[in-house]
Amino acid sequence: MKISIIALLCIGLMSCNPQSSSLHDLKTSDSWNPELKLEELGIVLPDPSSPVANYVNAVRSGNLLFLAGKGPSLSDGSYITGKVGEDLDIEEGREAARLVGIAQLAVLKKELGDLNKVKRIVKVLGMVNCGPDFNQQPQVINGFSDLMVEVFGEKGKHARSAVGLNSLPMNIAVEIELIVEIED
Repeated sequence: MKISIIALLCIGLMSCNPQSSSLHDLKTSDSWNPELKLEELGIVLPDPSSPVANYVNAVRSGNLLFLAGKGPSLSDGSYITGKVGEDLDIEEGREAARLVGIAQLAVLKKELGDLNKVKRIVKVLGMVNCGPDFNQQPQVINGFSDLMVEVFGEKGKHARSAVGLNSLPMNIAVEIELIVEIED
């Protein structure tokens, strides 16, 4: 009897909130479309920035795409700079990480032509510019990780490292690199 009451409650809750059941269906189905999801989120991908040294934005090896680290660039070409926990609070660092996510999505789109070719976000390395006592790097890099799940659904969930560094190039607040599995 206990199981059937719980089942009825769950069915009732799902029918009262049709978005939750359709969102679940989208996350678990093959019809998830990251291109449409970007439109829904109101995200317009910028042109990817060019590397600032002797490297490339992405390298393909088999069905893996390795993306070079990117920083949080603004529409005017400048960067969000400073140490998180000193010059920036956690929420500002989180927003910087989300901007890096948009920059990396732009690189993926340029490399693949269509974000539907992403099979899975595999591994993320998030680096936070911070002082020695700052220990909330995961909360900052969640800005990136949450965006990947928003855009790719279950395919956006990834393994991740979030580390603190005492300095990043040009004093950028965060830098993130990733490995993506792509369709052959």
